[in-house]
Amino acid sequence: MSHHTLSKLSYSIGKGLVYGALPLLSIAPALIPSPARAEGGWYGEVKTFAQLPAEPGYPEGIAVHGNRVFVSGAATFGTAGKGPSKIFVYDRDSKVHKTTIVVMGERLDEEHALSSIAVDGKGRVYALSTQLGLIRFTKVGPWYVQERYGRPLPDLPACVDVSPGTACSPTPFDMPPLPNDIVFDEAGNVYVSDSFQATVWRYCPGGGRPKIWFQSAALSGEVTQPFGANGLRLDPQRENVYVSVTFSLQDPGLGYIYRIPLVDDPDEADLEQVHRYEEGAAPDGFAFGSSGKLYVTLAGANAISVLDEDGNETTRIHSPPGASIPLDAPANVAFNDAAKTLLIVNHALFSGEPDHFAVLRVWVGDTADPLEKPWLR
Repeated sequence: MSHHTLSKLSYSIGKGLVYGALPLLSIAPALIPSPARAEGGWYGEVKTFAQLPAEPGYPEGIAVHGNRVFVSGAATFGTAGKGPSKIFVYDRDSKVHKTTIVVMGERLDEEHALSSIAVDGKGRVYALSTQLGLIRFTKVGPWYVQERYGRPLPDLPACVDVSPGTACSPTPFDMPPLPNDIVFDEAGNVYVSDSFQATVWRYCPGGGRPKIWFQSAALSGEVTQPFGANGLRLDPQRENVYVSVTFSLQDPGLGYIYRIPLVDDPDEADLEQVHRYEEGAAPDGFAFGSSGKLYVTLAGANAISVLDEDGNETTRIHSPPGASIPLDAPANVAFNDAAKTLLIVNHALFSGEPDHFAVLRVWVGDTADPLEKPWLR
């Protein structure tokens, strides 16, 4: 977004047409580390892993399992009348496209989208669908068989419009649910961020109906930029759920990383700020490394922010000048442990440039938090 301005973003949300003006973003000076050559390459070296098909476009989710890389989309609005959502499967080492999982059962004449994904130890792929809820794909021979795992997120009224004691969204305006990111805990509970309803939901092991796990107005987005709660991960100690807020209602334009105690019934007062980003940085997805560092995509700054264990930004990684496919509104990230690289989904939300729909790789000399998915092994 530092090189692109979007004058008006329109999207159908099922309750009318909303228009949000996205201002030109002010980006803080880049933090550039001293060049350091290592076995895997230059630290922060950005290269293309795979360019993705133009359709369905706007990829967002990514997960790595064994020698396969899964990438999901489209995560956008304006999909009514277009083709189905898809998950592209690539070979982790050769980068060759192996197969495409096509989502079945979507009402294609209505808005339909696929955001983030996760893979368990048996290679089953879990995906968040705005229409279908939490769906799972199991590989049977050369095919992936689809089934429903969890019901769609409920549409909550805004708390300002209902009486106390009614389940509601702590936002000042009424918005539909928007499932965004997904993470499992060690017991098999599934946590899902809801970008439009300032809520983190939880599915019990085995799926079923989601329940409200945590809510706070601090997770709410703005009226014109309603993307609040976004990325979601557990910390390496398994004591907290970390969540990013892309555009803060309380501090318009600013972005945050928060943490919430990983308990059955956290209190809103337990929400703790880890890091605050400057106006327009727009933090999105993130992942913990085995080093304890947190790697955060900045969709507005077109960069990767690296936080230390105290939440301080130590490095900010950008694409080199003239890159054929630069970081463009990067979304979710996953580790390729074998190469000690980050794999980053180029969402290209603000530029809308089909040639930028891609997975990029950044050498960081780090691997995934080894306990990231113990239940999924």
